[in-house]
Amino acid sequence: MKLKEIERTAVQVWSPASNHPIYLATGTSAQQLDASFSTNATLEIFEIDFRDPSLDMKCRGILPASNRFHKLIWGSFGNGPSDSSGVIVGGGDNGMLTLFSATQILTSGTESVIGRREKHTGPVRALDFNPFQCNLLASGANDSEIYIWDLNNFSVPMTPGAKSQPQEDISAVSWNRQVQHILSSAHPSGKAVVWDLRKNEPIIKISDHSNRMHCSGMAWHPEVATQLVLSSEDDHMPVIQIWDLRFATSPLSQLEGHTRGVLSISWCQADPELLLSSAKDNRILCWNPCIGEVIYELPTQSQWCFDVQWCPRNPSVFSAASFDGWINVYSVMGGSLAAQQKTQADKISSSFNNLDPFGTGQTLPPLQVPEQVAQTTLIPPLKKPPKWIRRPVGVSFAFGGKLITFGLTKTPAQQMQQVAPRQVFISQVITETEFLARSRELQMALQSGNLLDYCQSKIQAAQLQFEENLWNFLKVNMEPESRTKLLKLLGYSKEELQKKITSCLGNGIPEKQHFPEADGLTQTAQSPPQGSRHSMTEVGTASSLSGFFDHLVPQDMSTLEIPVTADTDGLISQALLVGNFAGAVELCMRADRFADAIILAIAGGETLLRETQMQYFAKRRTKISQLLSSIVQQNWRDVICTCDLQSWKEALAILLTYSKQEEYAQLCDMLGARLESEGKGVLSSEACLCYISSGNVERLAKCWVKNHETSSPLALQDLVEKVMVLSRSIEMLRGSAGPALGPVLAERVTQYASLLASQGCLAAAMSYLPRSSDELLIQQLRDRLFHAQGESVGDQQPPPFPYALVHVGPVSHPLPAAKSSSAPEGSARRPGPRHPEKHCPSLRHSAYQEPDSLDQLPFPVSLLFQDSLGPWHPLTFHHRDQPSSLQDPSLHSILQPVFSPQRGSPLRFSLQCLSAAPQVWATLRGALELLASLPLPQVRNLGTIPLLSGEAFRKKSCQRSSPLQLQSQRQ
Repeated sequence: MKLKEIERTAVQVWSPASNHPIYLATGTSAQQLDASFSTNATLEIFEIDFRDPSLDMKCRGILPASNRFHKLIWGSFGNGPSDSSGVIVGGGDNGMLTLFSATQILTSGTESVIGRREKHTGPVRALDFNPFQCNLLASGANDSEIYIWDLNNFSVPMTPGAKSQPQEDISAVSWNRQVQHILSSAHPSGKAVVWDLRKNEPIIKISDHSNRMHCSGMAWHPEVATQLVLSSEDDHMPVIQIWDLRFATSPLSQLEGHTRGVLSISWCQADPELLLSSAKDNRILCWNPCIGEVIYELPTQSQWCFDVQWCPRNPSVFSAASFDGWINVYSVMGGSLAAQQKTQADKISSSFNNLDPFGTGQTLPPLQVPEQVAQTTLIPPLKKPPKWIRRPVGVSFAFGGKLITFGLTKTPAQQMQQVAPRQVFISQVITETEFLARSRELQMALQSGNLLDYCQSKIQAAQLQFEENLWNFLKVNMEPESRTKLLKLLGYSKEELQKKITSCLGNGIPEKQHFPEADGLTQTAQSPPQGSRHSMTEVGTASSLSGFFDHLVPQDMSTLEIPVTADTDGLISQALLVGNFAGAVELCMRADRFADAIILAIAGGETLLRETQMQYFAKRRTKISQLLSSIVQQNWRDVICTCDLQSWKEALAILLTYSKQEEYAQLCDMLGARLESEGKGVLSSEACLCYISSGNVERLAKCWVKNHETSSPLALQDLVEKVMVLSRSIEMLRGSAGPALGPVLAERVTQYASLLASQGCLAAAMSYLPRSSDELLIQQLRDRLFHAQGESVGDQQPPPFPYALVHVGPVSHPLPAAKSSSAPEGSARRPGPRHPEKHCPSLRHSAYQEPDSLDQLPFPVSLLFQDSLGPWHPLTFHHRDQPSSLQDPSLHSILQPVFSPQRGSPLRFSLQCLSAAPQVWATLRGALELLASLPLPQVRNLGTIPLLSGEAFRKKSCQRSSPLQLQSQRQ
């Protein structure tokens, strides 16, 4: 793709890689004339600003020269900050060698010429700076003259050795890129000489045995010290030869692609697999010399290009100077010409100021630009990624804690045909050692079922009282008689309480309390009045006769008195005589005789007893009356809802002692919820104990997450340990699986499993995820963990697929008939397959939806077909998105037409797919339907072809099967 251009009949050179911004220097060419036939010479420096979309280059310096140039070279040599831009060396006629200061030219200084020497006997056509010592310059001219110049002492040069025989012109000189004392020179006869400056003599000479090799260019391999390339400008032998000095008897390989002589070559220093060449066939090719393949070709030019050069600083850019008087800058990375075309149109419009150029004063109408095919504005990039955008080394973290690293191994220089070995290392990364240790301990306890010992170890290791209490509660939940033991944890032991009661009774409270009224009644019953003693003496004889009755009635009992007076006792007696227990209880309650009322209510039945208890608790208000009321009436909800939050232990103890098993869990949850909501976070720890007592795992997790940090691995481990132990204890007690995970716990368990997976514990991570969970996060992670384990899962059944299945089938809506009278009958219809299920299989995909029509495809459908006698016909169907989606390289080669050049042969379409995604299959199908609907005489009676599914297509690709073909009949 063209980036910049300048109209100059000149030779060119880029600024060194160390210079910024990037400059391009041009010098008037010695062997060319422009349209003005001017004989003047200038040296100009242009700035290359790639941020500017226009093609113009900004001239930053210009210097008139005394002679024209055969060759320009720009080096980084400088004697201080004033020469920071380096030095430009120009080779001219009559052996003239001139040194220019680039800094002086850019700043319009007066001392632009540093030095000038006329040592050579002919024009200087070959120049090169030493890449290791920037002060060493090699120059070549006629009669095999080669000089080595030291820019620190520019007066006297030295020679690499005796002149080669026979004497001839020097077409190129080049320093070796790996060994600083090796220099090579090339001659038009096809001979190349390699010089060793330490010995001042040539060490090897290479030449083609055909004697038709007219050498026009030479370049050393950027990395392999013993390899170089020679180009031939002979039209009968337009080749590029690759030589290896270790096997100098014949070329290592030969690049044949040009049809006429090669004029120049340039080897990219940033990527040895990129070699530019320009030839008399108006073509500029970029080769991969390792495999001898053309990987990039510049669009056809109208004139020969006599010089191509890679940009040292930006390796994706190169310049080309042609005989038509233009110097162009190109990029091998491709791109779109839309921006340049718009800029050019705006530039032309601004020149006319939107007015009629003929002076009518009428505003120009808007420019009607015909719609262009999207492909025409796209310039394809290189066929291979260049080395400078490849990652020499790389690292990436993969699922399961895998660390993938790759890089090039350090090996000695090898031949170009040998691909450098690449190694990929897969290692396991563990960053949380303490987390893994605790996780393995928990995993072992869960697998063995020995949770009591695990809880005991946690109790012993607890540093906070809350932690110790919590693990005690978890441990007791798994033990028999858990309620009694929970009471002990709350501080209420039956044995200890009995001891306290016994001690209290022995110290101050007598076992029986004697009431004075009872004593008096007893004395009265045992000591009758004196008057009655005489009477009994008189009737002693009579009483002996009734001895039978004396044995029926005890002699020591008092006489029963039943009062029937109008006072309270009399009314109570009368009510009891007739069985009116309710009235008697009411009289007792009104007289505050509560004990009598309770005793009578017991005799009156459960209903009366319940009513009496309610009246009693309503009238008696003591510290424990409300407690007594709740216990007697078994109203545990009132205890939970009305108790003081500081007495949560007592409330929980009441539930443990009196509540039924079926309502115990719900009441504990109510107490925990009240502690959590009304305690303002202060009593959240106590609420957790209530949730442990009830076995509510989800509420425990929610309360813990609300009041504790769970972002760190160890904090998350604390939560998982508790919820997993509690969940397993519930399963052990119930004998079945616990309830499904709620959203809060599911999120934390998923986070925990993901953390385990990141440390490489895939199987352990999967064991924490329940099989029958409805949470989408858990289902997705189970699916990923299962497939990440590979063959280690054995014969296990895969988990259910967590995504919705979408069946991608054929388009059900018929296409509209083509509006053309020239369409043959039947060309707008395509017969459907007899068995659609065989031709268009359903594909499983989670994101793609079947389009209703071709204008709803996710990207444009493009098709090219060619008649055997006609030109290419682009058939492009655009959808609602921008045409920029065609820049996806995976879509350019979806449809590749294949035709036969023989007259009368059928037209064939080869379908080759680069991807197995459903979008691609839909595109292929849509393209076929579009082709079938076109009213073209070349297309008739299109048949159908089977579209392979993704797996079948991959198998076919591995077997190198022939591409699918769709054949049409010609009229």
